[in-house]
Amino acid sequence: MSDATPLILQVTALRVSYGKKAVLFGADLSIEAGRIAVIYGPNGAGKTTTLHAIFGLLPYQGRVIFDGVDLESRSPADNLRAGLTLVPQGASNFSEMSVRENLELGAWTVADRAEIARLFEQVHRLFPILEERSGQRAGSLSGGERQMLAIGIGLMSAPRLLLIDEPSVGLAPLALERALGKVKEINQELRTTILMVEQNVRQALRIADRVYLMRVGQIAAVESSPAELLKSEALLRAYLG
Repeated sequence: MSDATPLILQVTALRVSYGKKAVLFGADLSIEAGRIAVIYGPNGAGKTTTLHAIFGLLPYQGRVIFDGVDLESRSPADNLRAGLTLVPQGASNFSEMSVRENLELGAWTVADRAEIARLFEQVHRLFPILEERSGQRAGSLSGGERQMLAIGIGLMSAPRLLLIDEPSVGLAPLALERALGKVKEINQELRTTILMVEQNVRQALRIADRVYLMRVGQIAAVESSPAELLKSEALLRAYLG
């Protein structure tokens, strides 16, 4: 880890239970500012739970430090205002509302109208199709377009750390490739740090700076050279089990 690049997120001994059922058993992870980290693992490993706990949707034990601040007593709305945003699984948006109305909702924590206009311009530059479909119902978009809209909604809060849950769900291979390409573009152009849960690990490795393998509620392995991992099929099979 580079001494020159500060950590924007540090999660230590994260534990979450649903009633009496424990789901996370002390997960640890960290992300340097400006990087992309991916969490991979089998269904039920606790990946989505990890993102929801970080964002403040679930009570937890352990520590979540975002930009030097402990998030224990902060709500999701507090986290949004501080620059931490979650893009939920399933291209979440309001299907009966227009594309523009959905994006406007994403900016509800932004008070300055000039800043909202700048964010619209930024989202439209990244996703020109959303400007073309501005007056169209969100529910009439294709799966790939709805995923772009979901990410665009997240960007309308001007995040410094963007949590993205399973952007590949329901997408054809080409649409997934485009969506992950946009994630990389957001990271490079906006310098937005990204923590993403993704099952299509081979595609995710192409854009990640670090990958966390999660099994049974814990981080089982950490790979800081995803590009090298991708080059070796034998290593990839050993890593992914």
